[in-house]
Amino acid sequence: MVKIGIIGGSGLDDPKILKDYKEIEVETPFGKPSSPLTMGKIGDTDVIILARHGKKHTIMPSNVNFRANIYALKAQGCTHVIATTTCGSLREEIEPGHLVFPDQFIDKTTKRHCTFYDKDKVCHIAMEHPFCSKLRDLMIESTESLGIKYHTSKTVITIEGPKFSTKAESKMHRAWGADIINMSTVPEVVLAREAGLCYQPIAMSTDYDCFSETPHNVTWEQIVKVMTQNAENVKKILLDVVPKIKYEECSCKEAINSALV
Repeated sequence: MVKIGIIGGSGLDDPKILKDYKEIEVETPFGKPSSPLTMGKIGDTDVIILARHGKKHTIMPSNVNFRANIYALKAQGCTHVIATTTCGSLREEIEPGHLVFPDQFIDKTTKRHCTFYDKDKVCHIAMEHPFCSKLRDLMIESTESLGIKYHTSKTVITIEGPKFSTKAESKMHRAWGADIINMSTVPEVVLAREAGLCYQPIAMSTDYDCFSETPHNVTWEQIVKVMTQNAENVKKILLDVVPKIKYEECSCKEAINSALV
């Protein structure tokens, strides 16, 4: 059985995209997830929505209980996770309002629990190809059919936050090969791989990071304005792609089998 988890960033935890939805509270061995789980259907597919930063965006990036979030989705039977996230653009061609389907990440976080296996066992999970290519291809097909501008074969760098980058840091991230920047993909993707879930982010470019000599001052007000516009496009993609996710076998689900010491 395929069941889709949707991890909603700001503005993308709207239960109204689901039919016959209900909320449940759950506990995990790692504590409570960021929000109640909203359960329902898109088409005939079972879906669970979880609000990464809480229903009212009260949880800053470093304080997100990523382990509880992923554990809760897995425990409720999710097989795939679509993770929505806002991002800053590090490339001129990735304009505010464009969507990005990254295929690589750079981890620049420092304070987060990045594994379920910090007692009794050691896990060295393979992350050469961190995101699910099957899920990404389906999402790209839906995005193209809807005529929404997007980019793929891009690298996301996840920073600790909650501050935005300095100009020097932004230029360094570009030199490292990063194309977009956010505060949420890591360790979410790593934990999803440990849990045997197919995971793919859909990143919404809300602003240019501060690498340019032309002033692009990043403000929360600017981000919210573009984010609201992006959210409607992402909802269209979710409604289109979720019923098309039928595959069950995938290498994402097998990585854990050879990772435990």
